Amino acid sequence: MTDPRIIVAIDTFDLKQANAILDQLNPNICLVKIGSVIFNALGKTFLKHVSSRGFKIFLDLKLHDIPNTVYETIIGFNDCKIDMLTVHLSGGEEMLNKAMLAAKSINAKVIGVSILTSLDEKDSLALFNSKIEDQISYLFKIALKANIDGIVCSPHELEIANTILGTHVIKITPGIRDVKVEDDQERTMSAKEAIKKGSTYLVIGRPITQADDVADALQNFNDTIHEK
Repeated sequence: MTDPRIIVAIDTFDLKQANAILDQLNPNICLVKIGSVIFNALGKTFLKHVSSRGFKIFLDLKLHDIPNTVYETIIGFNDCKIDMLTVHLSGGEEMLNKAMLAAKSINAKVIGVSILTSLDEKDSLALFNSKIEDQISYLFKIALKANIDGIVCSPHELEIANTILGTHVIKITPGIRDVKVEDDQERTMSAKEAIKKGSTYLVIGRPITQADDVADALQNFNDTIHEK
């Protein structure tokens, strides 16, 4: 059995709906992403529930605050089993260093978020006065200096990530769409193509959680990325 490469995003504040999705997932072929929507509604209780069912957890709260606040926030999860957690790379090197120190004490990996996959070139110019590729390169260099465990980026930035950070660093890619849909994700790619380009994990939400058959959709994505 190969290690899971898919992270299923459960983005609902409804416990009944969250459990209905969880019931159809297989911890042997996926991790579970818990983001701000579900965590703010259900908190640590749900974290522990997911963990008790055998799933590894990707806690995606995208922490971004002064270094000590980020440190204390991460330490506060010392009673939970978390495999990976996210912080914003734009928080700076000192914040990243404190995050790494705290995460080590709770046996979790720190994953740095570059630019959200909902943003396009126009947004990057407006927000950062730089092109997406330039801004992401800058953020990846900060990640490299802080020696963090991994990064989150669009699948379209995987080549830049491999060049700057090397192939050993964890690369998590949201925006996976095997079928073209109209939603809030701008920089998307198919699952198989993202894996070929060097993605370690694929974050997949709605294409799995909103499928008519959640278990079947997860299995299909898993089959796709492992087929020769």
